[in-house]
Amino acid sequence: MKSILALLILAAPLAAVAADSTPDMSFYKHATEGGIAEVDAGTLAQGKGNSQAVKDFGAMMVKDHTAANDKLKAAAQAKGITLPTSASIGQMATKAKLDVLSGDTFDKSYIKGQIKAHQETVVLLKKEIASGQDAEAKAWATATLPTVQAHLKKIKGIAADAGVAKSS
Repeated sequence: MKSILALLILAAPLAAVAADSTPDMSFYKHATEGGIAEVDAGTLAQGKGNSQAVKDFGAMMVKDHTAANDKLKAAAQAKGITLPTSASIGQMATKAKLDVLSGDTFDKSYIKGQIKAHQETVVLLKKEIASGQDAEAKAWATATLPTVQAHLKKIKGIAADAGVAKSS
């Protein structure tokens, strides 16, 4: 009995490795979590945003990232990949911080967070395009990159108009 238990304990990490053996699994996971976080934060911005620009940007995040999330989910399902159903712990913590803010403080924090998130997403997408092995993931990254770059340009413009400093 002890030897069977020991064998199971030793085999567990191998099962975990096998589950993540799909090429680009990390990309699918991070892109999904980021997309979910964008929809969540965008929904929050629509309701709590102080300026119309923040509310409108939030609405655009919900629309664009929901569409991108749906396309990524379809590609993953076709490969039998199970995607996360929520944002990462760090992304949820960021949203929780936004939840307690209001007015101009909310807007500035949301704007800074969106700049950071979109910069990180551009890096993630470019990495997948350059070195990904999964054709569908690379195609999704290639199709999604221009939209994310447009979002980054837009939120930087909103930041400039709102007098939000570039540094956090």
